[in-house]
Amino acid sequence: MSKTKSQKSKRQAKASSKSKTDLHGNAPDQSRSVLLLIDLINDLSFPNNEHLVRNSEKLARAILRLKERCQGAGIPAISVNDNHGKWKSNLSAVLQHCLRPEAPGRAMVKLLAPATEDYVILKPKHSAFYGTPLATILEYIGARTAILAGLTTNACVLIAAGELYVRDFRVLVPSDCVAALTDRDQRQALDLMRHNFGAEITSSPKLRLSRSLK
Repeated sequence: MSKTKSQKSKRQAKASSKSKTDLHGNAPDQSRSVLLLIDLINDLSFPNNEHLVRNSEKLARAILRLKERCQGAGIPAISVNDNHGKWKSNLSAVLQHCLRPEAPGRAMVKLLAPATEDYVILKPKHSAFYGTPLATILEYIGARTAILAGLTTNACVLIAAGELYVRDFRVLVPSDCVAALTDRDQRQALDLMRHNFGAEITSSPKLRLSRSLK
């Protein structure tokens, strides 16, 4: 084999090896932890939304601060969000819908729209895993700890905690970065995640990100 052919073969082998570890460029990050942002591209147009809408900007700012800390620690963010309308895998259409002038969640969405470096997954139902590539992306990133933030604490966040628990993930839930329709729903869901799924509940400023990377 000529030197040129040998060098070409080595380059091809190297490229093939890389594609096996980063999912052909779809999961280039390596981290033991991820930040899962659940249903935050949300117009909040549903019944009994008053409490949630009233506190949505405060929630968004707490999540944004946490996200910035995670970014500084090398923890990637994965936005897992409900699709809207006919399925087209089109985040832009979902964003456009949620940023309508009359949308109650508009201010929250403006603060939390996914950044260029974020992963984005659209889901068909409450589950973050059902019908989505989330499990594959987590595997290629190498994550074993998930930090949960988003809506609502007693529905999609709770379901995600359970799904991660049965997959042997460590689950961290900063209580100021999740929200429910009522304070009672919030307390009950946090207690359930703590007692049934082993979730570690704390406020986001007390979250020690360095420990989540071990």
